[in-house]
Amino acid sequence: MPATVLVGLQWGDEGKGKITDFMAGMANAVVRFQGGANAGHTVEFGSSRFKFHQIPSGMLHKGVTGIIANGSVVDPEGLLSEMEGVESRGFDLSKLYISDRAHIVMPYHKQLDGAEEALRGANALGTTKRGIGPCYADKSARLGFRINELLKPDALRQKLEFVCRVKNAYASALSLDVDIDAGAIYESMLKYSGAITEHARDTTGMINSMMARGRKLLFEGAHGIMLDIDHGNYPFVTSSNTVAGDAYASSGMSPRHPIRPFGVLKAYSTRVGAGPFPTELSDTVGEHLALKGMEVGTTTGRPRRCGWLDLFAARHAIMVSGVREVALTKLDVLSGIDRLKVAVGYEYDGRKLRDYPADASTAYSVRPVYREFRGWNDQLDEGMKRYADLPQAAKTYISFIEKFLDVSARIISVGHTRDRTIVRGKISI
Repeated sequence: MPATVLVGLQWGDEGKGKITDFMAGMANAVVRFQGGANAGHTVEFGSSRFKFHQIPSGMLHKGVTGIIANGSVVDPEGLLSEMEGVESRGFDLSKLYISDRAHIVMPYHKQLDGAEEALRGANALGTTKRGIGPCYADKSARLGFRINELLKPDALRQKLEFVCRVKNAYASALSLDVDIDAGAIYESMLKYSGAITEHARDTTGMINSMMARGRKLLFEGAHGIMLDIDHGNYPFVTSSNTVAGDAYASSGMSPRHPIRPFGVLKAYSTRVGAGPFPTELSDTVGEHLALKGMEVGTTTGRPRRCGWLDLFAARHAIMVSGVREVALTKLDVLSGIDRLKVAVGYEYDGRKLRDYPADASTAYSVRPVYREFRGWNDQLDEGMKRYADLPQAAKTYISFIEKFLDVSARIISVGHTRDRTIVRGKISI
């Protein structure tokens, strides 16, 4: 199949960056189809480490085209800074293209994001304050700015005057300490418009043309499915759809071209920010996962909440994305834990739930039903290249995950870098 979409099966931070980078060597192009600079993907190989926020994670492979599709939102200043950092380390980004239909994260989006979050007080959502939510809101309200508008300065200035009046009126009505200057924003946009529009293209036509010519495309999801605005823990979610099916709408690719969904599942669970997290641990095991897994947000630097693997939530994520193959990441982090637990269901108000709860209040109140497994003390080191090299307890753990979720664990990550990866069978795009 010439197209694969990588989706996270938890609350993000599953290791999508590493798996995207690993599989990108087989692709002609990597497409970032949703999200913005609120997502951070870390890629490591050799002694090098890269932290991507908007650039597709596969662009470290020579000759791979990178596409930021129309369903993404672009922070021009941040993107240019990120590009400069990658190019300064000797990598070519001349084949990075930005959809001319992608929406722009404006300076006031960041201001409003922070102010609105502060206004929520104890009910704060835990946003990254990168302006992503307000940008997607403006997209739906038809108040947004798209990349193609940078090419028309006069019309841009006129629209900015109107939109900034609306935003200042909104801020005043909510008593937000925000003052939006249309003139200053216009001047700042002119400074980076040339560099951004140099990479702007009709990426919808580009993607469909590539598929028609038999090119191999890898679609990279920015967030986990449990953060999907429709299918996640609303309102503690991101502001876009993260499910596999959104790769079509958010890239403009015709449904006549099939896409294979491929999931990324961490061997335990983490979550950044607020929201229900039934398997969360606040004991020494949680500390073990946080320290050994280096669980700090790539974008925010915030510590991630850690807990046991939640297969009940993962099964929901798999159902809405049609995943049959997965990459299991960070298996090495579980080494040294005597007994492992896996959530296989939820109980609420004395009854076992059949489906994942739609409302956050229920998800906050559930009691996980656990299945327990023997752990392993063996460290999963760089010498382990085959599935057969893994300790028997680790293989038992993996087998249960496969059976419960009805998936095949095709890739098993036992470390941060490319070479710490076990492949079962032949992987292709």
